Formats: sequence, structure tokens, C-alpha cells
Amino acid sequence: MSSGATSLPRELVVEADGGSRGNPGPAGYGAVVLDPVSGEALVETAEYIGVATNNVAEYKGLVAGLRAARELAPDASVRVRMDSKLVVEQMSGRWKIKHPDMKPLAAEAARVFPAGRVTYEWIPRERNKHADRLANEAMDAGREGRRWQPSTSRAALDAGAARVVGDATAGAAQARAALAHAARSHAAQAAPDAAPAFGAAAPAGAAPATAAPAPAPASAPPPASAPAPVSVPAPAPAPAPEPAFSAAAEPSDVVAPAASATPSVGWGAPDLGAPATFVLLRHGETALTPQKRFSGSGGTDPELSPAGLRQAEAVAAALAARGTVQEIVSSPLLRCRQTALTIAERLGLDVRIEDGLRETDFGAWEGLTFAEVRERYPDDLDAWLASPKAAPPGGESFAAVSRRVAATRDRLTERHAGRTVLLVTHVTPIKTLVRLALGAPPEALFRMELSAASLSAVAYYRDGNASVRLLNDTSHLR
Repeated sequence: MSSGATSLPRELVVEADGGSRGNPGPAGYGAVVLDPVSGEALVETAEYIGVATNNVAEYKGLVAGLRAARELAPDASVRVRMDSKLVVEQMSGRWKIKHPDMKPLAAEAARVFPAGRVTYEWIPRERNKHADRLANEAMDAGREGRRWQPSTSRAALDAGAARVVGDATAGAAQARAALAHAARSHAAQAAPDAAPAFGAAAPAGAAPATAAPAPAPASAPPPASAPAPVSVPAPAPAPAPEPAFSAAAEPSDVVAPAASATPSVGWGAPDLGAPATFVLLRHGETALTPQKRFSGSGGTDPELSPAGLRQAEAVAAALAARGTVQEIVSSPLLRCRQTALTIAERLGLDVRIEDGLRETDFGAWEGLTFAEVRERYPDDLDAWLASPKAAPPGGESFAAVSRRVAATRDRLTERHAGRTVLLVTHVTPIKTLVRLALGAPPEALFRMELSAASLSAVAYYRDGNASVRLLNDTSHLR
């Protein structure tokens, strides 16, 4: 531990982080105490802790950072800034602490300062580089059989100018918003008839790691302190697969997002509030999945196979490492509930059941392969492939599913505004949410691939806009 300034403010900022190379695996933590006005690092501390999970390492980093702050100024108030939503939400009292390894660490952290003198703030990973690099230095030292030494640390130099601390955070956000507004006004006056570029303006504040910032208009380059925008080129049109819906779908087939007014697109006035972010998880495999059989809500309600259980564990580990999920909502079907409960146990969260997330009822086709349906129900299959209003015999049409899913989306976005929620559901509901977010026609359902236990993500803003941020990510299964 190394100390710096001698004249200390009445408020201190603690940034802390922890990591594990394996989760569980060789682990370490890092923490830094900062002057909230100048951003000066007053104390750094880091330690290799042996084999542990990411969450345990994060909690140990929090405890170390609070203790360092208390040694500097026992009477100070402290703002803790971490990129672990799990730790921030649990220490703020909004999430339950269920994991036995974390309960004593959370209690230890709560005892360092009197209640009411510590507040917690989530920050994105890129703004927690100092503590992250301290944690990595500690793990590197442990791998080499030595202790971390502050005299050899480069974390402060490496983190450098990337930090925005204290009241400067709000000031920088206001400056960016004002600059963007001025640029939009200038662009509107210069070219009033120009067609706006499609896509909602990115909100101020943090975005999930999977999000790509919206491209800035050419007339308004961002300030040097803002992240460089990433321009994502539109993909080339995909050839229409056979079979597929008719492209001449009626307007009533497309369910638009509910909003009090038509959502603005392009570079209109942005909604600066945090979006409701839905992390969309398709359940793990069942015995029917590799056989590619119709498996909806009207069949046998199969359980996860051994492979599906392994996939659920892999997703749970990946989401625990990211630490961004705040709530879990699941389809009522068994394969989703099993997947959701596996993750909930790892994250220390409860599972809410939402009937609107159930899979399509495929009626008489349940349990059959596409070839078997083609052989037994050729006319019904042709009609189903040609129109979203057609349903399997005794089943549910995609148009009906779209209305059900859209109503569910509206309820959940209202209930979970500004939060990140894991929705454990099925192929058709996920594809439908993505399709509606993109404003794509019904035949788009046939142009998306969704693997078992894959992750997708959509963010919903209060101005009615939606942003697809991820589709069919299976990196956690490799």
C-alpha cells in the first residue's frame, strides 16, 4: 500500500475490482482511493488471493479499498465505484445476498464505515481501468510466486487520462449532451430536408459491453473525452431462404412498439435515461433440440438434456463474470425454468415466471420433424410458411405470438425501466423481439439463427426507440 497526499478531502472515492483467471481460478483484487476533485490517486492496494471466483475477488477488493480509505480519513464519507453490478446492487441493499462465500465478505465491508457514510455507484469497465490493472498486476505477481509491490505498479500510468471522477462525470455528460444538441440544431438548419440516419442516439452514461455506439453525424465530431464512435455498415441483403413468408406482408402483421408518440429516429432529441436492457437467452438443449423437432408450448414440456444442463452452467458462469444482470424472468416451460434456476443460483437472484414468454403452440406438429410435417400436413405447412396469420392445426400463428410477445415486452419494459433483465425464453419469442426492435417484416423470423443457450440483447429507451445489441452469441459455450 502506498499513500500520497497529506491534505485529505471530507469525501473520498474508492474504485475497486477483482478478477479470477478461470472463475474459480487464480484470483486477485485491486483498489485505489481517489481525491474526488482532482482525481489524484491517494492510495493503491492489491493482492493475490489464491484460487477464488470473480465475485469473491471483487468483494475482497471492496473491503481492501474501504479499509484503505478509513486509514486515510476515518471520518470521511466514501463513494464506491465498481463495474460489478452484483456487488453494487447487493451492497446498496437492492439485491439479496444468497451465496455463502459472499455473505461474510459483504458483512465485513458494511462494518468498515458507519451505515450511511458509504454510497455505491456502478461504472462501466472502461472507467474502472485503474483498479482492474491493479488486480491484474496482483494476479501476475501471484503467478510468479511474489507479492504485489506498489513501487513497481504501472496501473496509475496505464489508467491515466481515461478517468473521469467525482463531479466531473456529470459535467462531462452535460457537455457532451449540449454539444450534440448544438450539432443537431446546426445540421437541421443547414439541411432541413435531409433524411435522418436511422438509429437512436446513444444515452448518456454506461452501456453494456456488447453495445456499439451510434455513429455521429459528420458535422458533429465528438469531444476528445468521448469514446470514438463506431460506424457499423449495413449488411448486404441476404438471399431469401426457401421456404419463407411472402414479402408482401400486410402492415397489420407487424406489431409496432407501444409509445405515447411516434418514436423519433436518427439524431433527434435523445432520451438520456438508462434503457431497459433485455438479455435474451434461449434455453439449453433438450432431447428434441438436436433432432430439430417442433417443440413448443403444446407438447410434452421436455426437460434439459445432460448437454443442456452443461450449457446452462456455462451461461451462468459467463453472466456471473459479466456481473450485469439484475433480474431474471423466465418462460413457464420446464426447459426454461431449469436454465433460469441454474443461473439464478449462481447470481443469487430470484426467478419471476412470465407466461407471455412461452414458445409458440405448434398444435398437431408438436414432436415432429419438418420432413414429417411436410409429409403429413403439406397444405397446412405451405399456408403456414406463406403467411404469419396461418397456424398449425390446433396451434398458434406467428401473428398471435407477435401480439402476445409485444404485450409482454411492453409490460416488462415498464416494470424494469433502467435495469438489465435476463429473459430466459425460446426461439420464436426471441426472434420476435429482435424483429420488432428492427422494424423487420414477419419473414425475418426465417432469416435468424438462434442456437441453444445463445445470448442476444435488445435495449429499450423511454422515447420508444429500441437498439439490437447482440444476436446469437455462443462464445460462452466454446
